[in-house]
Order: sequence, then structure tokens, then C-alpha cells
Amino acid sequence: MTLPADHPPVAAPKIGVLLVNLGTPDAPDAPSVRRYLGEFLSDRRVVEIPPLLWQPILRGIILRTRPKKSAHAYQQVWREDGSPLAAITRAQARALQGAWGEQVLVDYAMRYGSPAIGGRIAALKAQGAERILLAPLYPQYCGATTATANDKAFEALAAMRWQPAIRTLPPYHDHPAYIAALKASVEASLAKLDFEPDAILASFHGMPARTLELGDPYHCHCQKTARLLSQALGRELVITFQSRFGRAKWLEPATDATLAALPGKGVKKVAIVAPGFSADCLETLEELAIRGRETFLGAGGTRFAYLPCLNDSEGGMAMLRTILSEELAGWSQPA
Repeated sequence: MTLPADHPPVAAPKIGVLLVNLGTPDAPDAPSVRRYLGEFLSDRRVVEIPPLLWQPILRGIILRTRPKKSAHAYQQVWREDGSPLAAITRAQARALQGAWGEQVLVDYAMRYGSPAIGGRIAALKAQGAERILLAPLYPQYCGATTATANDKAFEALAAMRWQPAIRTLPPYHDHPAYIAALKASVEASLAKLDFEPDAILASFHGMPARTLELGDPYHCHCQKTARLLSQALGRELVITFQSRFGRAKWLEPATDATLAALPGKGVKKVAIVAPGFSADCLETLEELAIRGRETFLGAGGTRFAYLPCLNDSEGGMAMLRTILSEELAGWSQPA
């Protein structure tokens, strides 16, 4: 169809895939961390305490004390190309570009910080994406991760006059391609060690225990992932939950407490994997690989290994192509 000479330019119809992850400060310094935590901990999906009670605590105590400590932690893992989470997610998006041909655009965004979800949806739409697959990269569904990422996207869509059609990536905690990729990654990492672990821990990000009572499926999804991975590996995994925050009761057993207790039970050599993270980040590289090691060795352990996430590895990217292709069915086919 020929457009009138005075018609505004119209981009050829395309499809967008937007990878979404949690987010990160722009720099490993206290002011950047303060901005990031202010946004993150103000999310009602993350902290379900009424704002009238929570905000004075957040603004008056937490944002005055925590940023400096967290900035030091980020400094331990910061890369030349920035935050590990942002750099790896960017690499994942780059690796997927062209996987479904030129008509499918692949981009990435962060729920907190930059690049913002709303901005990247607008950018995809400006490039002609009339259909967008939102892909929160959380294998296990949680209201505080998957749901809030989708919330932010729909908030942006609510302000758009001409909205693209939208699909959202469902949790893939038990997808055969995901379990197979984890199995291959864990086995490859174990093969590189110069010791045989007495135990392998599968550490998932923690959540307040009440989220399970309120109907969040996250705990069940974590348990199923660990069970399927254990079966695939042919050995038992010790399931733990990390990153406790505040005084509320959290999902247990806690990763740090378990690492401290294992040497006293005769478990002197451990390996730890984090199947709930699609990319290595502060919680894996600093909390597990650095502080987890210190805890375990300080308690009498002799050997410790952190096994990396799937990241932008060949196996991890093949897995993402598989699960994203399923959700793009009817819209596009692999190139």
C-alpha cells in the first residue's frame, strides 16, 4: 500500500522480545545504591508492609545505613563493563538477536534502575514492534519478581495510546530444556573441580515465609526445580534459601546457617549452585561465592566451590531460544 506523501513514516511491522531482570545500581557507590534500594524497597510487591509504617523505616534507617555496606559488596564483583547482572543480561539479549530473523527485535530491561522497562517498550514500539513478548527471566514464579516486572510493563502500556499486543513468559521452573541445561552446566562445572563435593547445595533467593501461606507458588517451584535437577544429576541436593532481610520469618533452611553447620556434621567439601538466578549477580558472586565461602571455611570446611549460573553460555542460550520460541509460536518461527 502506498502512503500519501504527507503521511508520517511508518515502520515495518515487527515483533519484540524484552528480556527483564531485577536491576542494579548504576555504579558501585553509596549514592547509586541508595537510589536503587529506594526504588526496590518501595515496591509493594517486594515489601508488603503498609507504606505509612514502612516508609519511615526505609527513609529514616535503611537508606541511611545500608547503601555504604551494599556499595562495598558491589565493588567486590563489579566488572569493567558494569554490574554483572546488567552486563550478562545485555549479552543474553545480544546473543538472541537474529534468532528468529530480522523481524524479531530482542532487547533487555531492568525492573529497578536502568534501562527501564517502560523506556524499552517504547523503543521497541518505535521500531515497529506491534507484538511484544515480555520475558521476566525468573524460572520460579514469585509475586516479588515475575509479577512486579509484568506490573511495571502494564503500567507503561496504560499510558500508551497505541499499545502493542502482549504476551508474557510463564515460569519455566520445570521445563525440560531448563532442567537439561542446568544438569549440563552443573556437570561441566563439577568436572573442572579438583575435589569431589560431599554435598551440593541448591540455593534459591529467600522470601518471607508468609508469602507461601498467602498462596505464592515460589517455594513449591523451587522445590520442584531442585527435585528434577537432583533426579537428572542422580544425586541428592541440599535445598536452601539465601538473602534474608529484616526480622520476619523467611523460607528455610537458610543458606548461611546451613553452610555454617555442615562442617560440624562431617561435610567438609561442598559445591553450591543457584538455580533460581538466570544470571550471576551480587547475590551469587558476593553473597555465595565470597561470603558463603568464608562462612563454610570458617566453620571448619576444607573445600568450597561456587558453580556459575547459566548466564550467556551456549547451553543457557539454547535453553532460552527453546522456551522463547514456544511463546512466540504463531507470531514467529526460529530463523
